[in-house]
Amino acid sequence: MNHFKLLITAFAAVVALAGAAVAEPVCGAATGEAATGEPILVGGIYGNAAPGDFSSSTDSAGAYFRCVNANGGINGRPIEYLVENDQWNPETAAQVAARLVNDTATVAMVGNGSFIEMAVNANTYVDAGIMSMASACAISECFETPNIVSTNQGPLPSNLGAAQYAVEELGTTHVACIGLNIPNNGIWSCNAVNDFMASRGLQGTTVLLNPGSPDVNSALLEAMASGADTILINQPAGLALAILSAAEEQDLRDMFTWISPTPLYDLSIPDAVGPYWHGHVYVNAELAPFQVNGPDAQNYAAVMDMYANDGDPRDTFGQSGYLSARFFVDMMMQMDPAMVDDRAAVTAAIRGISGYTSDLMCGPYYVGDADFHMPNHAGYMTRIVDGGFEIVRDCYEFDSPYFAPHHALEAELGLN
Repeated sequence: MNHFKLLITAFAAVVALAGAAVAEPVCGAATGEAATGEPILVGGIYGNAAPGDFSSSTDSAGAYFRCVNANGGINGRPIEYLVENDQWNPETAAQVAARLVNDTATVAMVGNGSFIEMAVNANTYVDAGIMSMASACAISECFETPNIVSTNQGPLPSNLGAAQYAVEELGTTHVACIGLNIPNNGIWSCNAVNDFMASRGLQGTTVLLNPGSPDVNSALLEAMASGADTILINQPAGLALAILSAAEEQDLRDMFTWISPTPLYDLSIPDAVGPYWHGHVYVNAELAPFQVNGPDAQNYAAVMDMYANDGDPRDTFGQSGYLSARFFVDMMMQMDPAMVDDRAAVTAAIRGISGYTSDLMCGPYYVGDADFHMPNHAGYMTRIVDGGFEIVRDCYEFDSPYFAPHHALEAELGLN
């Protein structure tokens, strides 16, 4: 069974165990009548090539938009979702963004998921006066520029959440963070962990993998030589599994505490890692684990069941894509119908989003008019067990000096 089918099968099993009945999804105006007016253009960019497939973010956003279009659209007008694959190529990323924001009358970008396009196009979005309500961010530009905001956390908060739990619950005193040797990804997020550890009077060490030719055995040796008692696997799922496999070959499990950010929260992982690791790997979850199964989580499942394409995965980036699309539609339905084609008006309305909530997120979603955006900085901690993930800590705020400006902005908006 391939990875996507395994994900879908596992997800269905979790929902069944939770006793959730398949229900009609609730989307937008929920009229049950198809929208027939002039389309509102919305763009989306995902990456699908080596090193991975981030299309679940735009897949889920597209499913929600189809549901909205079947239920009255935006005041009777459907959303036309224009989606491009950047193929993890900077030149392609620039070209598809230019096509979407300069050559078409798109009012916003929604559901974006790509390492490459956000680094390449952050300034393009500023110059075009368009907001990107992204869903699968993993680099600093996604969180530290003015025109991108995401429902997912990215590696920095998720790593911090994992490290914080390890310090507070597992006795960690020294974390070795194994990250990709990419300045705006692995170095950026591992350095934040080091700063957190220092703020607690503890120690952090960064170990870097070359993304072009990753040598996981050398990384493990370097992490061991650092004197760390905890290994933080700050990697995409495929490389994280390779690291765990190499550690199993050397029987390193009981020598260290093993923690990970969200990429290992994937319902195919417990079977992939096998019994050796069950109960021994702790994974931070950026959004609600599937067994939480609140009303919005059930609506997400219903939307995917009815409006997604065969093979579209249910994963964290999928949850994020659904949320970005849902929050965008909620905002658009509050706008003056005469202004929903006006990019500047839509951009202003997105910046005005404050206090949107979902049981998929631990805190409120907001945007604001800052040069940085990271509304999602609280999460769950889970442990890989036989057949799934055990929740070991419910929603908790991540403690780091990095979040000081975010907390200040939230205070201004009355959100904390």
